[in-house]
Amino acid sequence: MHTEEKTSTLPSYREKTYMRMLLVVFFLFAAVEACSPSGQAALLAFKAALNEPYLGIFNSWTGNSCCGGWYGISCDPETLEVTEISLRGESEDPIFQKAGRTGYMTGSISPEICKLDSLTILIISDWKGISGEIPKCLTKLSQLRVLDLVGNKISGEIPSDFGNLNRLTVLNLADNAISGTIPKSIVNIGGLMHLDLRNNQISGEVPSDFGKLEMLSRALLSSNQLGGSIPASVTKMNRLADLDLSMNGISGMIPENMGNMPVLSTLNLDSNRISGQIPPTLISNGGLGILNLSRNALDGQIPDVFCPGSYFMALDLSFNALKGPIPNSLSSAEYVGHLNLSHNHLCGSIPIGSPFDHLEASSFSNNDCLCGNPLSTC
Repeated sequence: MHTEEKTSTLPSYREKTYMRMLLVVFFLFAAVEACSPSGQAALLAFKAALNEPYLGIFNSWTGNSCCGGWYGISCDPETLEVTEISLRGESEDPIFQKAGRTGYMTGSISPEICKLDSLTILIISDWKGISGEIPKCLTKLSQLRVLDLVGNKISGEIPSDFGNLNRLTVLNLADNAISGTIPKSIVNIGGLMHLDLRNNQISGEVPSDFGKLEMLSRALLSSNQLGGSIPASVTKMNRLADLDLSMNGISGMIPENMGNMPVLSTLNLDSNRISGQIPPTLISNGGLGILNLSRNALDGQIPDVFCPGSYFMALDLSFNALKGPIPNSLSSAEYVGHLNLSHNHLCGSIPIGSPFDHLEASSFSNNDCLCGNPLSTC
C-alpha cells in the first residue's frame, strides 16, 4: 500500500535563514537612509516655515529616510548627520523640466536650521519669494563652507559676527533686499574665495582691511549704496581676479597700485563718484581684459602706456572729464573689442588702424574736438 508523503508548509531552515538576511539588509538600508531624530525634526521645522506651491519638492520629505530619499538633502555616510541642503529654484532637475517653469517659494528661513551643526553646504537660491532675515544663529555653524541665498527677498542685516564662519569659501547673498553694512568681521574668513553681495541695499564702506581676504578671487559688490573710497589694502590681494564696485557711491581716487595686482582681469568701477586721474598701471597691465571706469569724475589725460600684449574685451572710459588726445599706444594693443571714450573732453585726431578701423562714431561722440574716422575729417 503506497503512502503519499505530506508536503510541509513550514519554511525550511534555509528559507528561514534567507528571510532573516533579507530583513537584516532591509533594516540596514533603512538605517543608512535615516538621519538622527534631531536632524529630522530640524528639517521638518525648516520645511514648515516655507511654502512651495508648484513643484512639490517637499513631497519626498516624509518618513524617516531623510538621508536617502529627501529632495536636496545629503548626509555624512558614517554619522548620518545632515551635511547639505541644496534647494535651487533654477535648475535642470527633471522636476523643473516636467513643470516647465522655474521655482517659486515664500516663507522664511527657520532658525531651527541652526540645529544641523554638521551642515557644510546651505543653498536656498533663486526662489524669488523667500523673505525674512538671515538667522543670526547661522554664524554658529562652524562647519559651513558654502552659503548661497541668492535671488530671494531676504532683508535685514548680515549678522555682525559672520567672521566666525572661518571655513566659509563661498558667500552669495546677491539679489535680495539686505541692508546695513558689510560686517568688519568678514575679513576674518581667511579661506573665502567667492563673495557676491550684488543688488542689495548695503551701505557704509568697504572694510579698510578688506585686503586680509588673501584667498578671494571674486568680490562682487555692485548695485548697493556703498560709500567711502576703495581701500588701499585691496591692492595686496594677489588672487583677486574680478572686482566689481559699480553702481555705488564710491568716491576718492583709484589706488595707484591697483594695476599691479597680478591676476586682476576684470575691474568694474563704473557709476560712482571716483575722481582724480587714471593710474598708468591700470592701462599698462596686459592681463586686464575688462576695464570699466565710465560715469565717474575722472580727469587728466588717458595714460599713453598701452602695451603690445593688451587684450581688452571691453575698455569703457565714457562719461568722465578726460582731456587731451587719444593715446597713440592704444594702436599697439593686441585686441580691443569694445571701446567707449564718449562724453569726455578729448581733442585731436583719432589714431589710424586697429582697433579704430572697426569702431563706430558713438565710441567717440560728445567730446570737445576729436576728428578723423569714424568722425568728421580733421
